[in-house]
Amino acid sequence: MKFIPTPCRQIRRRSHLLCNPPKLCTFDRVNEATLLQALAAQDPAAQKWLYDRYSPMLFALCRRYLRTREDAEEALVSGLFKVLSQIEHYTGAGSFEGWMRRIVVNECLMMLRKTQLLVFPGDDLQLNEAHADTFSIDAEMSAREILELLDQLPNGYRTVFNLYVLEGYKHHEIADLLGISINTSKSQLILAKQKLRNLLKAKGY
Repeated sequence: MKFIPTPCRQIRRRSHLLCNPPKLCTFDRVNEATLLQALAAQDPAAQKWLYDRYSPMLFALCRRYLRTREDAEEALVSGLFKVLSQIEHYTGAGSFEGWMRRIVVNECLMMLRKTQLLVFPGDDLQLNEAHADTFSIDAEMSAREILELLDQLPNGYRTVFNLYVLEGYKHHEIADLLGISINTSKSQLILAKQKLRNLLKAKGY
């Protein structure tokens, strides 16, 4: 049995790099197939390159779902460990980055379920979908401002909004992921957009 050189504790030791990633190393100029071969062979340099290249983006993804930095780091650690230890499961269907994102999103959802924070208030409301679809986030808002807005949403609203608007999932896919009805997914999205619209209005956007 081969030893995987980047277990969770080693990934966690590098968590200080999330906001200040170092200069990328030798795998910058290789193609994806070569990188995947190196990762499948558990090459430490390839694994470090993957961490340095993708952890800031994946950490930002985790923070959109999870309110605290600690929870986001834990989801990132678990997600990257699964990526590295299950690299042979990537079949080439879709982008490699998209495959990693799905794994990390699933880790975020698992954490929300584990902490019993994933509830869906107002899922029985009859709302105007056409009106909700006029919602948009101002292009001039910073990533920090957007995250601050998302932090003010109930977890159900926030999770469905992230999955639908930012990750591109369809309502039937969200329903399957979260164990809810398609109508609940739709109502959570509409309520999230209404809440965000009110928050943006209060901020003068």
